[in-house]
Amino acid sequence: MMRALKLIFPFIMLCCVAMYSCSDEDSDNGVNVDNFDRQVMLFNWADAIIIPAYQDFNTKVNSLKEASDTFEASPNSANFNVLRQRWEDAYITWQNVSMFNIGPAQSNFLRSFLNIYPTNTVNIDANINSGNYALQDINSNDEQGFPALDYLLYGLAETDSDILQFYTTNANADNYLTYLTDVVNRIDVLTNEVVSEWEGDYRATFVNNSGNSANSSTNVLVNEYMKYYEVFFRNGKIGTPAGVFSAGMQIPENVEAFYKKDLSKTLCLAALDALQNFFRGSRYNQTSTIESLESYLDFLNTMKNGEDLSLLINNQFDTSRVLISVLDDNFYQQINSDNTAMLEAFEALQDNVVFLKSDMMSALNINIAFESNDGD
Repeated sequence: MMRALKLIFPFIMLCCVAMYSCSDEDSDNGVNVDNFDRQVMLFNWADAIIIPAYQDFNTKVNSLKEASDTFEASPNSANFNVLRQRWEDAYITWQNVSMFNIGPAQSNFLRSFLNIYPTNTVNIDANINSGNYALQDINSNDEQGFPALDYLLYGLAETDSDILQFYTTNANADNYLTYLTDVVNRIDVLTNEVVSEWEGDYRATFVNNSGNSANSSTNVLVNEYMKYYEVFFRNGKIGTPAGVFSAGMQIPENVEAFYKKDLSKTLCLAALDALQNFFRGSRYNQTSTIESLESYLDFLNTMKNGEDLSLLINNQFDTSRVLISVLDDNFYQQINSDNTAMLEAFEALQDNVVFLKSDMMSALNINIAFESNDGD
């Protein structure tokens, strides 16, 4: 599923960038008739969640680059282990920002370049052998990013010592080192660009676009949040490898972190926490909360079947977390041994689609601006 998205991604993304860029020219911005102060919410989203999350991710990426540079200069076992750990730290932290695919992240195709999986190992091998590649090409998005590093750090051979030999004694060791370094540098450059724009002019653009038009910051971000939840989180991490969209045919090799297999659940839970924290308005890496989708629903006294909708949503997040937490750390192994548990986790996530996409977005008067094409 993730690779299929690659084929239509450039067209979709260019259309989305063009549509969002029109927001600066959209003078009416819409009128927020429910009197909830969206601009205060946008201020807090930017300053307490989005920018701090990106800054933390940037710090982790900078550490990854430092480890990569050190390993390139001295490709030994100790430096290789540090590099692996820095990759894992950055990959986990990435889960906190992947949902914010608007503005600079969208225009730089950040998510497409950093986390399209399964990675294209055939093309990666060809790139290394030839030394001829262009990672800035959107069609090379599945030959780079964290999934490519997953392959380069864990998938080249069965044992750690054999993997290390690709960077030391292999006849093509220089090319392997160069490609590894280029992939890390590409992550670093793109991340720095996005963070710089958020810390610069884009923050004001985001905060000041506070109306209720289709192109307002709230509407665009909530749509991207929902699209991420459905397509990249629910489907990408669980539904697609578990066979939900392939007539029950399991595709375990499509799990995230396929080569470092015991990382799949960690990434999934990190993403789930990030999604719920944003819904609740939890300040990044803190326990206090700010104006949020949760408080917005509470302001409107939004009920469903006699219960607070915000409580139903949070309870469903918690139910999903319980079902994911009992899965094997290795999703590849989980699918092969007991795929029913994966499908149960998927169904729990799907139940929240109804609350979030149908009930919440309707209550907030936000039109759905994307298609998940999966029948819900």
